[in-house]
Amino acid sequence: MAIGVLALLGFQLVDSAFIARLGTAPLAAQSFTFPLSFLVIGVQVGLGIAIAAMISRTLGAGEQERARRLGFLVLLVGTALIALLALLLWWVQEPVFARLGADAATRELIRAYWAPQLLAAWLGAALYFGYSLFRAHGDTRLPGKLMVITSLVNLTLDPLLIFGIGPWEGLGLPGAAWATTLAFSCGLLVLGRRLVGTDWLSRRGLGGELVRSARPFAGIAGPAMISQLMPPLAAMLAISVVAGLGETTVAAWGLASRLETVSLMVVLAMTMSLPPWLGRCYGAGDWDQIHRLMKLALKVVMVWQLGLGVVMAGAAPWVALALSGNPEVRDDLAILIRFLLPSYTLLGVCMLVVSAGNALGWPLRAMLLSCARLFLFYLPCLWLGAQLGSLTGLALGAAAGNLLAGLTAWYMLRRILGSPQRRGSGREGVGSVRPLPEVTSNGPN
Repeated sequence: MAIGVLALLGFQLVDSAFIARLGTAPLAAQSFTFPLSFLVIGVQVGLGIAIAAMISRTLGAGEQERARRLGFLVLLVGTALIALLALLLWWVQEPVFARLGADAATRELIRAYWAPQLLAAWLGAALYFGYSLFRAHGDTRLPGKLMVITSLVNLTLDPLLIFGIGPWEGLGLPGAAWATTLAFSCGLLVLGRRLVGTDWLSRRGLGGELVRSARPFAGIAGPAMISQLMPPLAAMLAISVVAGLGETTVAAWGLASRLETVSLMVVLAMTMSLPPWLGRCYGAGDWDQIHRLMKLALKVVMVWQLGLGVVMAGAAPWVALALSGNPEVRDDLAILIRFLLPSYTLLGVCMLVVSAGNALGWPLRAMLLSCARLFLFYLPCLWLGAQLGSLTGLALGAAAGNLLAGLTAWYMLRRILGSPQRRGSGREGVGSVRPLPEVTSNGPN
């Protein structure tokens, strides 16, 4: 999964690097679309979390036939919901981008890019739901391979469709979206052929399964989706703050956002691959294994992200040079890298705890943690930093918000896993502080 995530996020970063060659205006236009693109991703990830959690728990409890019905049901409902969301975002694009701070010229660039980008987002969501189904059944190899394949297809098509070749002129900014659309279409063809050869889907008894599973599915998907929708909302508010510092800073911020997701590839891979494993352990009541998995995962996140953050901060000028040809954008990007990359160590801890919470029966707390990370720590620190010290203050504020979120997540995990009913056989776990009771749609946790 780490290899697949690196490939998938890597092509998105290279995508932005290609667009940067078109000039600052197209890069800024793409940066304004990130919050709404993240909105689609937030909904799809929230649904994907629920898909993996529900099916893995059902498999852990030995209910094979129900898992087949759930597989078909969630794929059908998920793709329909994303299609409706994409249509809504296309309809409201003009007032939304205007409120985000995009001027008339920038909105004109966005208008040509937005329709193919939403189509690519829908295809990517359908592909992601298929990945979630394979992960729930314990297969992370095919999703990882398909992420690599679609990334390679996208990277091949990007320069051809953006810049053109020979006498054929490229499409410019929309070419990047069409390259992604074609790449995801190839991935869906491969995924569909593999699904046909499995027995993971069943259409028998869908009506009764819908009645039976709607509430528990919503109990996971609702908080998980809200948790995933908070980052796009926060990104919209953040881009509004950044827009006050000028077009160059917006362009640098967009590149930094792409770099953030690439640098978190190991964390993102673990948030995809760990929850189905935790869900099976949860279904079987194996808390000893859950403690061991969480301790190992946290160690990996801390060591990897801290090491990567220090290296990237030291190499910030050269990384910025590779990503942007504009000297002003390059200088701003180097400042952002220097302060933000090390702070992703504790941001990774927070992301891991939120992901584990959705798989282990406390989605409400996971949602509240996501809310606190963004609206109690990140955005206030970001705004305060921008007020006090321009771009450097902005970067310091964002870093401080990440650090506070990670420390809060660590404390929360200690409290939850330290309760008597979650200590397993009594071995020392992640923490030993007894938590307050939580009530969800499934009863007290």
